[in-house]
Amino acid sequence: MPRVPGGASLIERYAAYLPVTDRTPRLSLGEGNTPLVRAPTLERELGIGEVWLKVEGQNPTGSFKDRGMVVAVAKAVEDGARVVLCASTGNTAASAAAYAARAGISCTVVLPAGQVAAGKLAQALAHGAQVIAVRGPFDAALAVVRELAGQGEATLVNSVNPHRVEGQKTAAFEVCESLGDAPDALFIPVGNAGNITAYWKGFNEAVRGGLARTRPRMYGYQAAGAAPLVSGKPVSAPETVATAIRVGNPASWQGAVAARDESGGAIDSVTDEEILDAYGFVARCEGIFCEPASAASIAGLRKRARSGGLREVRRVVCVLTGNGMKDPDRARLLAGPIPEVEATADAVRRSFR
Repeated sequence: MPRVPGGASLIERYAAYLPVTDRTPRLSLGEGNTPLVRAPTLERELGIGEVWLKVEGQNPTGSFKDRGMVVAVAKAVEDGARVVLCASTGNTAASAAAYAARAGISCTVVLPAGQVAAGKLAQALAHGAQVIAVRGPFDAALAVVRELAGQGEATLVNSVNPHRVEGQKTAAFEVCESLGDAPDALFIPVGNAGNITAYWKGFNEAVRGGLARTRPRMYGYQAAGAAPLVSGKPVSAPETVATAIRVGNPASWQGAVAARDESGGAIDSVTDEEILDAYGFVARCEGIFCEPASAASIAGLRKRARSGGLREVRRVVCVLTGNGMKDPDRARLLAGPIPEVEATADAVRRSFR
């Protein structure tokens, strides 16, 4: 697999490995090429040789969705689409709206009412998407947009669109480029399960393309209140503070199971308390502000390491899927009240903790 200039668009960088043609627009907002940051405090806590954080919140709209969306929207434009359509818990909406705006086409977003973080909703609205909220969970919203897309209303750009998975697999290429090989294990949040499916596809292609010699074990983590892959059956009313993974019936269920089984990994759940503890830890101790759902990967790593399940693992990558600014209200709730004092040095000094 050739190494290409980091400044090139994602489609240009990996054109040979994507379903693009000469007619596919080279659409870009500067997606991909995100940092892989070492986490020394986490290494010391868990006794693991190397822990790396793939910081996908540094994509243009603040989440990993941009990797797949740029390919999905570019292919939609190539096919003559004038409108793209998606259901979303927030990040897909923000990404679809941004890339549709960039491409000069319209975007319609269907959201589960009252279940989308403010930062994500604001993005979709700012980019000019038509946003409609439905009464019900994400899975109900997805069923609606699949029906509308089937009737020819618009091009569906959820992760059931195979072009999304193709774009998202490029993150696995980048991990291998940065480390010189695949890690021993990769930990990743699981909601609709398209991302774990995409990473596994990417690692397999990296081996075939000569970029990596090995494949990692894939460890996916769902929130305990939204863990259908763990229980083996859909969850009709998923609940978790990690809104990005509040999904009761993942569209990429089989892909996630294949990634787990073929890699010799596991799919497990973590509680909201474990997620929020990891969310605060990575911000305070590693300096990275991720959204709560992202922290499921770190919570999962901690849970597995503490149970003794990683004794032979030397190098780990945790995927942080979205930026903490997606859900600023959560950070404010965890921080507690901000003291307000007189504008004097003594008053400020007395308020120090």
